[in-house]
Amino acid sequence: MGSRKRSAREREVARFKAELFDAGSLGDAFAREAGREQDLAERRDAARRDRACASKNRYASRAEAEDAIASCAEYGRRGLVCYRCPYCHGWHLTSHPTAAS
Repeated sequence: MGSRKRSAREREVARFKAELFDAGSLGDAFAREAGREQDLAERRDAARRDRACASKNRYASRAEAEDAIASCAEYGRRGLVCYRCPYCHGWHLTSHPTAAS
């Protein structure tokens, strides 16, 4: 059982906190969790970028994208629209007109 003296109690609390917040203990748990969340957000953003941009053909201008749509229409592929990519700021084609802005 701990002492009833205020100074002794304060030393016990200080010692407890020092042990609790040593490196590798709970002291950096919040920092580790923040780092883990940051890493997860970066991986999620990379996956979105890969799915939304990196795996698609990129056109430098809207005119080039519309020429590609016309070329696809000549071969029977209809219903394509172009949209400006938020990742690369180029132009991509999609068959989902609601996704195009």
